[in-house]
Amino acid sequence: MRYAALLALAAAANAQLLEEFTPSRTNCCLAGQAANLAEQLKDWNQLGRYYADNQRLLGLPADPARVVFLGDSITDGWKLEQYFPGKSYVNRGISGQTTAQMLVRMMPDVIALKPAAMVLLAGTNDISGNAGPQTLAQIADNVRAIAELAQVHKIKVVLCALLPVSDYTARPQTQRRPPADILKFNAWLKQYAAESKAVYCDYHTPFADPKGFLTAGTSNDGLHPNAQGYRKMAPIVSAAIADALK
Repeated sequence: MRYAALLALAAAANAQLLEEFTPSRTNCCLAGQAANLAEQLKDWNQLGRYYADNQRLLGLPADPARVVFLGDSITDGWKLEQYFPGKSYVNRGISGQTTAQMLVRMMPDVIALKPAAMVLLAGTNDISGNAGPQTLAQIADNVRAIAELAQVHKIKVVLCALLPVSDYTARPQTQRRPPADILKFNAWLKQYAAESKAVYCDYHTPFADPKGFLTAGTSNDGLHPNAQGYRKMAPIVSAAIADALK
């Protein structure tokens, strides 16, 4: 009787044995890949990325003109020494990062370096769901926390609008980063900058074409600036930094 009951339960759960084993194809060396991923997840916020360089800077005399650029791949790929020769600009961008990860990095990568100002360009990876779906309020909370931490430590804050994206290249970008969401975030950021006495750096307006897409020729993939894009960004952020430090 008990055996019959178990059979009935299995049938109700739609359980069945395979008639033929036809698994989907798996990639090579999954065990190694899994171990590598587990190792990387030990430093999910990537505090180790700039650890050595932070120690180097902390060993130097204080630099009252230092400015830290905190951000994701757009900052990470920006060769600051090339576009701002002679400036004490420190790059602390990490590709793929969200505002939550940057918030964790604030103390070692920004505050400990005692910069005069911080330039934050962040949020595009939050919109794209790199760390899972988020609301605007959740992203805003992270940005607000980053800015307030900087200001408590007497660091001037420059908040940069997200650049537009485009579908002009081989890999369309607007599906993961809808232009309407970028505009919504930028509108909030501009308002918050005014309320918090931070400087709003508007990258979006000069980079948006009539369709609201990232201007053709300023990016090779519709998301990240190329050399022409960075050349266009440089004077915009320079003016914002000057405004913050005046």
